Amino acid sequence: MKKTIQLLIAYLLIATSASAFNHEIVGVYSTAMDKQVPVTVITPDGYTSEGERLYDVIYLLHGYSDDHEAWHTRTDVSTLADLYNLILVCPNGNNSWYWDSPIDPTYRYETFVAEELVGWVDRNYKTNANRSGRAITGLSMGGHGALYIALRHQDTFGAAGSTSGGVDFRPFDSWEIADRLGSKEEHPENWEQYTVINLLHLLPSDGSLALIVDCGTDDFFYEVNCALHTKLLERGFPHDFYVRPGAHNWNYWKKSIKYQILFFDDYFKNN
Repeated sequence: MKKTIQLLIAYLLIATSASAFNHEIVGVYSTAMDKQVPVTVITPDGYTSEGERLYDVIYLLHGYSDDHEAWHTRTDVSTLADLYNLILVCPNGNNSWYWDSPIDPTYRYETFVAEELVGWVDRNYKTNANRSGRAITGLSMGGHGALYIALRHQDTFGAAGSTSGGVDFRPFDSWEIADRLGSKEEHPENWEQYTVINLLHLLPSDGSLALIVDCGTDDFFYEVNCALHTKLLERGFPHDFYVRPGAHNWNYWKKSIKYQILFFDDYFKNN
C-alpha cells in the first residue's frame, strides 16, 4: 500500500510539473569488441558536473530487435529521472542477449555493460560509484540480460530487475539465441550454463542483491517467470514478484517500469 501511494503521488507530480531532463546519445568505445557502442543517457533536471552531489544510476536494457533509444521513445521513463533525481543509462545491446558469446568473439556485451560502460559512466558523470548506487533492469531479452549480469557482477550492481524477461530461454529456439550460443544439438552445455534460471546458485547468502521480477499473465514468458519465482522461494531468497494482466508489449512495459524504478529508488534510499 505504501508503494502504491508513493507511486500515485509521483504521477501527480509528473502531471503538474514540466520535465526538464537532458537526453543525449553518446558513443562509448568498447575495447573488448573494438567498436563504438551507442548509448542513451538521461540526466535529471538540475544535474550538474559541479558540486558535491552524487547521482544513483539505473541501467535499462532493451529487448530483442530494439535499440538504445527504445526506453526513451516508447515510454515516459525519462520523466522519472527528474522525479527521482536519477541517471538512466540505456546501451545498445544489438540482439546479443547481453552475453559474452562463447562462439562469437565480436559479441562481448556482458563485458561491455558490466565493466566498460559502468566505468565510462562513472568517469564522465557525477555518480554514486559503488554497488549501492547502481541498479540494472530490462525487458524481455533485456530482462534476462539484467539478471544475468547482476548475478555475475554482484560487486558492481546492488539491485536488479526484469520485466517480461526471457529468464529461461531453453523452451524457445528463436531470437538469434543459437547465433550467440551455438545450436542446442552442437552446444547443449551453453544452453544450460547461460540461462538465468540455472544461475541461482550465484545468489548471495545474505540476500544483499535486491531483486524485482514481474510478468504479464498473457505473456509467452509467463510460465518461465513463475518458475523462476518458485526457485527463488525454494532458496528462501527475498525478492519482489508481481504478475498482472498484460501481454508482451509496450502497453505492459510502460506501466511495469514505473514500479521497478520505484523499487530501485527505495533501495537507493535505504542503502
